[in-house]
Amino acid sequence: MPVGIYNIYSINIEDVQNVAEEELERKLNKKELKIVEDKLGDYIDWYSAIDIAIQNEIVNSGREKRGE
Repeated sequence: MPVGIYNIYSINIEDVQNVAEEELERKLNKKELKIVEDKLGDYIDWYSAIDIAIQNEIVNSGREKRGE
């Protein structure tokens, strides 16, 4: 796949509604979905998640392949 701007991972409305149904036993309305959409990024430490994936899956797996 060529390098460019595309999503590596995304969360969609179905994902949010599944959590709402599990936690609230109901779906969110449009206003509530908008609140979650606007605020979700504030609760996810994207940098650390990316760094951990790189360290665990690339750096450490490279060491394992080299027998370190």
